[in-house]
Amino acid sequence: MQNSYFQSIEKLPSESLLPINEVLDQLAFNDQGLIPVISQDFISKDVLMMAWMNRTAIDKTLDTGKMTYWSRSRNKFWVKGDTSGHFQDLISMSIDCDGDVILCQVKQTGAACHTGRKNCFYLSVDTNTNKITIIGDAQYNS
Repeated sequence: MQNSYFQSIEKLPSESLLPINEVLDQLAFNDQGLIPVISQDFISKDVLMMAWMNRTAIDKTLDTGKMTYWSRSRNKFWVKGDTSGHFQDLISMSIDCDGDVILCQVKQTGAACHTGRKNCFYLSVDTNTNKITIIGDAQYNS
């Protein structure tokens, strides 16, 4: 179901300006207060990873310029790179037409995936052979 706020702004002319908090307040967070976020390399346009943010994580990311996610497994904020040194600096943030997904273009330092791979999407599906191919070697950091 489309968010009525986002539906109401569909026909606004290009370059229209909207207050950031007005738009962020209308995001379609799930029952846990989270929204999916896709991180994309701002130069190569490769999709690096998908993670989750709550409203506070969005605000922290916008305030600091460092990608800050909500870790569902650890139940706490996670600044990408704090433990690995593989930071993501925010270049731009966009919201999809329904207000239920965020796309962040980032400057990636090091690997994006916890396995040490360039991105988290290293399992390639081949429907002709019904096989999965692993792309890229893991580079675990010790």
